[in-house]
Amino acid sequence: MKVYLAGPEVFLPNARAILDEKIELTRAHGFVPVCPGDLEAPASLKGNARGLATSEVNEKLMMSADFIIANLTPFRGIAADVGTVYELGFMCGRACPAYAFTNTVVGHYERVKDYYGGHLRTDETGAVRGPDGLELETYDMIDNLMLDGGIENRKGIIVRHAALPEELYTDLTAFKGCLVAASRQLLS
Repeated sequence: MKVYLAGPEVFLPNARAILDEKIELTRAHGFVPVCPGDLEAPASLKGNARGLATSEVNEKLMMSADFIIANLTPFRGIAADVGTVYELGFMCGRACPAYAFTNTVVGHYERVKDYYGGHLRTDETGAVRGPDGLELETYDMIDNLMLDGGIENRKGIIVRHAALPEELYTDLTAFKGCLVAASRQLLS
């Protein structure tokens, strides 16, 4: 089975080394890894054209995969990388099994609460709102309910791990947990 490996690791200075380690671990668990960077848009393309070509390449890679493992570790803010979120939604939309991991154990609600500096109120309907009046999701999930729901509704799991801050995007403990779960569910 082919697995699409999604996550913000592609932005790291040592992206190739991390992706190669994930690829090796994936093969050791009996899967064929597919990930962004496996195929590249032509180097002659620049700007918007290169971005569009890269998106097309990644969608073709996802179409070749049977399931996804997505890194939902918060990236550049309080939520998962938006590209990874798109890829997870794309694969869920194809009705593929989905697994995810995060290198933080702090849930989405707590991260949004911190974003607001703890300044929350409960309105007359019982909704928890920030100082801007926007409602918070209070579902004890790792990220937006559609991400957690998309994974769990396809019988996948989300592995949470408390990585050291300096290893937030390089610690593969939770990724290995996804591989173990996927191999039990999909290869047995």
